[in-house]
Amino acid sequence: MTKPKLFVKQGCPWCIEALEYFKTKAVDFEIIDVRTEPTRMPELIEASGQSKTPTLQNGDFVVADFDIEEFETAMFKNPQEANKLGLA
Repeated sequence: MTKPKLFVKQGCPWCIEALEYFKTKAVDFEIIDVRTEPTRMPELIEASGQSKTPTLQNGDFVVADFDIEEFETAMFKNPQEANKLGLA
């Protein structure tokens, strides 16, 4: 099984907040910084239809361009995904 992906951009305040949040939750991600790895930007756009970060992709499930409150709302609405991430 592949790890969930967290697309971030170096210096993005929402990304910093997301990384700190997920660290406290002990979620294991593949962290992809599309500024330091610009060749990965098409992967972000293909997954989410946009280029904003932070964006989480876990298989077909995507939460794009979120703050923590928006992410928690997405998890509340998708308890199976929350469980897969170990957040249930």
